[in-house]
Amino acid sequence: MNSPSSVISSLFSLQGKVAVVIGGTGELCGAMGEGLAAAGAEVVLVGRNEEKAKPRIERIAAAGGRGYFLAAEASDKGQLQQLLAAVVGRSKAVDIVVNGAGVNSATPYLAIEEDEFDRIVRVNYKSVFLGCQVFGQYLLDRGQGGSIINLGSMSALIPLSRVFTYSATKAAVHNLSKNLAREWAPQRVRVNTLVPGFFPAEQNRKILSPDRVAAILGHTPMKRFGEAGELVGATLLLASDAAGGFITGSEIVVDGGYHAMTI
Repeated sequence: MNSPSSVISSLFSLQGKVAVVIGGTGELCGAMGEGLAAAGAEVVLVGRNEEKAKPRIERIAAAGGRGYFLAAEASDKGQLQQLLAAVVGRSKAVDIVVNGAGVNSATPYLAIEEDEFDRIVRVNYKSVFLGCQVFGQYLLDRGQGGSIINLGSMSALIPLSRVFTYSATKAAVHNLSKNLAREWAPQRVRVNTLVPGFFPAEQNRKILSPDRVAAILGHTPMKRFGEAGELVGATLLLASDAAGGFITGSEIVVDGGYHAMTI
């Protein structure tokens, strides 16, 4: 009889899997990438800046994992197709995809310029749309299932002040994920949304004024921000066919209770 620890280990093991983490040079997706590597996956961190990926790759290697960096513009379909070809050429397969590229802005609604709107839509929504197209087609054609994890946002569930375009794009990501989950479930391609609450990250530091921080913590039952590593457990659940094989179309919220708070 297997011990409880061995059962848990087998449930969340990603040995032999290949995970592509788009936005993996950022703080949150970088931590998710490290977690996937620790579970046994070969991890490809995707972004624009190799220097930002190097510390992650070094930590993955130091812990006995496997990972490497590839550059790509997440909102360019041609570059994503080249990325897929490069990963399959080097790692022989793709099993797990994280779509996590994102930007934010705190511009008052009536002051939002079209170029700012277009930039946020392109990075936050178009990149996920195209990532799901390119890698989803591959997973469907391969016929062995797979897991796509799209990064959503608390502002898609509970609209936040001052981040109008960001909230709209993340709501679109949530909607797209549910639609694709329904379409691809018969082929065992699972599509879920990981929904972080408030985590100190590069894209939101510029909008976290002292008053806003106080308001956020006052609305969070745990009275603190999340730490990037606290996204790893949910990531492994959604990535693993053994642990999460019947989970698709879900929004997994990791927020210290923020969404459950009223007054």
